[in-house]
Amino acid sequence: MRPAYYPILLLIPFFAYGQNPVQTDTTKVEELKEVVVTGQLNPQSVEKSVVEVKVISRDAIEHQAGNNLADILNTTLNLNITPNTSTGKSGVSLFGLDGQYFKVLVDNVPIINEEGVGNNTDLTLINLDDIERIEIVEGAMGVQYGSNAVSGIINVITKKSARYDWEVTAYVQEETVGDEYEFFDQGRHIQSLRIGHTLSDALYANATFTRNNFAGYYNGRQGESYDQNDGLRGLEWLPKIQQNTKALLSYKSEKTSIFYRFDYLNENIDRYNDVVNPNINAATNTSDPLALDEIYTNNRWYHHLNANGGVGERLNYNLSLSYQNQTKDIERYTYRIRSDQRENVESGEYQSRSAFFSRGTLSNLLKSEGVGLQAGYELTLEEGSGSSVAIVIAPGEEQVSQELDNYDFFASSEIQLGPTVVLRPGARISFSSIFDTQYTGSLSAKKTFSHGWELRAVLGSANRTPNYDELYTYFVDVNHDLQGNPNLDPEQGVSAFLHLKKGFSFNDGALRTRHKLSANYLGLRDRIELIVVNESPLAFQYNNIDSYRAAGLFFENELYVGNFKAQVGTTLQGISKVLDSRTDPNDDFLFNLQLNANLTYSIPEWETTCSLFFKHIGMQPQFVERTNAEGEQEFQRGETDAYSWLDLTLQKGFLENTIVTTLGSRNLLNVTSVNTTAFEGGAHNGPPARIPLGYGRSVFLKVLYNLNI
Repeated sequence: MRPAYYPILLLIPFFAYGQNPVQTDTTKVEELKEVVVTGQLNPQSVEKSVVEVKVISRDAIEHQAGNNLADILNTTLNLNITPNTSTGKSGVSLFGLDGQYFKVLVDNVPIINEEGVGNNTDLTLINLDDIERIEIVEGAMGVQYGSNAVSGIINVITKKSARYDWEVTAYVQEETVGDEYEFFDQGRHIQSLRIGHTLSDALYANATFTRNNFAGYYNGRQGESYDQNDGLRGLEWLPKIQQNTKALLSYKSEKTSIFYRFDYLNENIDRYNDVVNPNINAATNTSDPLALDEIYTNNRWYHHLNANGGVGERLNYNLSLSYQNQTKDIERYTYRIRSDQRENVESGEYQSRSAFFSRGTLSNLLKSEGVGLQAGYELTLEEGSGSSVAIVIAPGEEQVSQELDNYDFFASSEIQLGPTVVLRPGARISFSSIFDTQYTGSLSAKKTFSHGWELRAVLGSANRTPNYDELYTYFVDVNHDLQGNPNLDPEQGVSAFLHLKKGFSFNDGALRTRHKLSANYLGLRDRIELIVVNESPLAFQYNNIDSYRAAGLFFENELYVGNFKAQVGTTLQGISKVLDSRTDPNDDFLFNLQLNANLTYSIPEWETTCSLFFKHIGMQPQFVERTNAEGEQEFQRGETDAYSWLDLTLQKGFLENTIVTTLGSRNLLNVTSVNTTAFEGGAHNGPPARIPLGYGRSVFLKVLYNLNI
């Protein structure tokens, strides 16, 4: 039996061949000023921004060979990604708060998902093939981006122009899943084609199609065709196929920019039941094994029309209109394993979400050199039906639809107090069709000292509105009683960040460093928890009972020496949780240490770059809600074991980067799962004893072709 890596390793000799390319001065490339848009009154450089913004460049995405957002953010400091092997999704947390508490945007527009608009987004569904950069802002951004922006913002910025008349990019990527690989039936197989065309000086268009086939992870399981009832049928990680089609048309003149962006995602996930019915025929003493299998289908449609530009000498406007729709379908059937036949097929839609979103801003409203003023609005009209979990399917039966409308108005100002101090106050008012009027505010400041020292202070608030399941879930039968609560209040969050930055340069710029020391505090009250509201019969309901606090320090550093670049960081974060309505609450802080390092070394004359991505997450103590001996709920201490993640890539270009190959290994330290006592059980099951994190060490090869005319 040949090794699983063999088909990929056959292509390694491509790395042994090189050309004589035009050399690039990488030092000058690093000195280019990055322009950011997230949280800004107007697009501006990172250095001038009052709000602290992290940028992940297109080069960094390429060096990591990341296909989706989860691939890229896995080694980012303060941000943890946990896959769910039973659903195919990836959960994510920022400062200990899960994906419900920060927003994922594409070009400043929140992305719809089963939990709402922008929050709790599955990062594996955000494809990066047409992405220019990723911008991350940590801390509450309620004034600029509304509800659910409690712990931060991730803004994905797409490409909207080109340097050439025609740009064609095509690639294939083959990747093992642990030690499992076959060209069709095992491993991960990605194909992509992107075509961009500059139609005129003002018009640009592009289109992208990507297919990502994750064949699942067997890990000793026997797959779909296995017919024994010993618990080995199926796969440990569910197989899924994603197909993503995107298109963009943009127009740009001296004062006006307009673009329309379309995105369609189709995802199919197969779930093979590990319970096999032998279906024995006593008369003939034969068997015809059966299994009850399922196929989950996710369809997401995204439309975004944006116009921005100037009016008169100073006034700038930015207007976005977006309509998005996501549906989830399930097909259940009886599978005759030996004859490969499907019978008794039932299918239906178990969840639907749609939203109309509009955001508009006017900037530079004051004719003053020292004061900038921006005013804007956000409108979100959201409609949904069904649960994010396919519990019951009744084909033909129309589900009850619920609506949530939000109307927000906000204003923000930048005030220059002398040559070294900038203040930025802001406020937002939010009107809702369900909740009481919400108010959020922010105050940021930047102080520039002599010798290049910079100090930024950011204070902001944000609320989190209850999601659809928390409000409207109703799952009651003879064995279950789990209900949402339409009377829930939005959670209230506030954060404070302090950043001290300094850059150094030695030997006429041959050695350059940048350092940032940050302190943060994040508080949350009226947090929603699923609690027991009746002991006998047992009943669960969502209620506002919890408070949450996080405080920490983090230190981030960058080093540039010739063609070597290093980014190294560490953070110590403490978390406290209190059940307000319970006796003897525990409000101690439990601390977690994280380290990360991204190292890159380039050899321009060889068109070669070697990159290393490392992250260590120390032992994670965590408060978990449990029922004590007296039958009362309380927070108890649990722990999740420490682990480290390491990726390594080697990128090699040929023919002046017309062909680029990337060979790499993910999860070099072979992490699969870790022990935990830090999770509570659900309404129907006990807590997990281990958390799956990966499927072990894997290798990949990506071959990309660029045609620029």
